[in-house]
Amino acid sequence: MEVLGMDFGCATGSLRDGKFPDKDCLLPLISKLLGYAIVAASTTVKVPQILKILKNKSVRGLSVVGFELEVIGYTIALAYCLHKGLPFSAYGELAFLLIQAIILVAIIYYFSQPLRTTTWIRALLYCAVAPTVLAGQIEPFLFEALYASQHAIFLFARIPQIWENFSNKSTGELSFLTCFMNFGGGLVRVFTSMQEKAPTSVVLGSLLGVITNGTILSQIIFYRKPETKKEKKIN
Repeated sequence: MEVLGMDFGCATGSLRDGKFPDKDCLLPLISKLLGYAIVAASTTVKVPQILKILKNKSVRGLSVVGFELEVIGYTIALAYCLHKGLPFSAYGELAFLLIQAIILVAIIYYFSQPLRTTTWIRALLYCAVAPTVLAGQIEPFLFEALYASQHAIFLFARIPQIWENFSNKSTGELSFLTCFMNFGGGLVRVFTSMQEKAPTSVVLGSLLGVITNGTILSQIIFYRKPETKKEKKIN
């Protein structure tokens, strides 16, 4: 019995015989299930961050360059996985993360008015180049070089935010829930990438995401100010 590339036959067969499925049967199934779970969860990962900005009408403490680099990294990673023919469960979240990341950057731009000329130039360059990359209409060696560089892109996307948090001793409008989901999703993706026998570069990219997202998550916890109780008014 196979559903969405997941073979339940060996597991159900073992259970019918009163036996626990062996790891060669169970681990690939768990990997597939977790992979699709990540894809499903990714549809709302950045929603808490978007809602927090809209609620407070502020992008205080957010690194604009960091979020821009994140969009570029997702674009390259998605294009690479698409044209390498990896199963959707191994990369599907990238499509949803890219869409949300673009929306998030647009909202940050909106609340960062007036925008500098360099910001407009970066946005226009992305709109001009991204369709070509996603369509895979570039030389293979350049494609490999781009994918190799996306690990550095994601690293440099996080470093400005980590430094901003450290400098301000505050994480501003960063969403704890979004960062927590990014961190947890990265941990699961390391496991699923290894099970799906994805290229080593894909596994290393996921591991790098775990480290950087874990750093930001720890900063949110460390710099969180304790809530002060409101004093009751005495009549």
